[in-house]
Amino acid sequence: MLSSLLNSIFIILLGLSIGYLIQKIVISKKYHFSINIENTRKSLQKFTILCIVPINYIGVYWTMDLSRKNLLIFPLLCLLQLILGGSIAILMAKFNRLKPIDTGAYFCCGFFCNLGSIGGLICFIALGEQGYQLAIFYILFIQIIYYSLGFSIAKHYSLQDDGKTRQLFDMKSILRDPFIIVGIFSIVIGFSLNISGLSRPDFYKNVIQVLVPLSTLILLISIGLSMKFKKIRIYLKHALYISGIKFVIVPLIMVSLGILLGYHEINGGLPLKVLLIQSSTPVAFYALIPPSIYGLNLNLANSCWAITTLGHIFLLPLIFILINTI
Repeated sequence: MLSSLLNSIFIILLGLSIGYLIQKIVISKKYHFSINIENTRKSLQKFTILCIVPINYIGVYWTMDLSRKNLLIFPLLCLLQLILGGSIAILMAKFNRLKPIDTGAYFCCGFFCNLGSIGGLICFIALGEQGYQLAIFYILFIQIIYYSLGFSIAKHYSLQDDGKTRQLFDMKSILRDPFIIVGIFSIVIGFSLNISGLSRPDFYKNVIQVLVPLSTLILLISIGLSMKFKKIRIYLKHALYISGIKFVIVPLIMVSLGILLGYHEINGGLPLKVLLIQSSTPVAFYALIPPSIYGLNLNLANSCWAITTLGHIFLLPLIFILINTI
């Protein structure tokens, strides 16, 4: 358990530190690096999500066991988790009488969760490929949910601040998004191979062993490139509220639901362990995108993202203790 915990913390800290260090070196202009931080960040994310992650997903879906019917609702639990976090964040924003641009940013922080890179990595390191399979199955519809629901609601609050109205869902732009297209194709290919009866080559396991931590490391480096701490003190109270949603309220509800569904009795409690890890993940970097493009409070979102990401590192020992007692 200790080695798995230390490996998880090491990869998370290494990725964030490398990205943040590169950002500071470029900003200082001491070494005359001729790179554009924003373009580099986007390129790293596009390369990882469009090239590396699909290889992992195809291999995982290829060997996934879907014989247990009560696990078929696993992706719906992910949708419930996201809606639950976003809804509680909106209620908390209303309780604090925040403006629409603040409420929209608050919603993003409650809704978007780092289920793929951090949640998937911890499941992989702590629970092996079987745990990673369930972690990926859990986020089966994540890209579609993010763009169709998360981005649309965020934009709704942006325009509400301007006194405008709009159609809540823009399906045309959703279906044209390359991240969604590639994600859907990797799922279709993986499941097609699964039902074809073809055996996955033995070398694919070694490929996944390398690409899962590598993809997470690259994504964390891209996140580190945009980390900012100047405004955190101003929004510390709100970041702590979001931490309470992410690390206490949502995990308690989701794990309780998992116990009611009998997940603690399946495969040594593996589905419940995955559910615990995924429901305890910090704010995703995706939470910074809608505030940036729709004019919401980006400093608020950035503060919540930074505090929950760093706070999750201190939460990891408790998570590892709990998954070893289930």
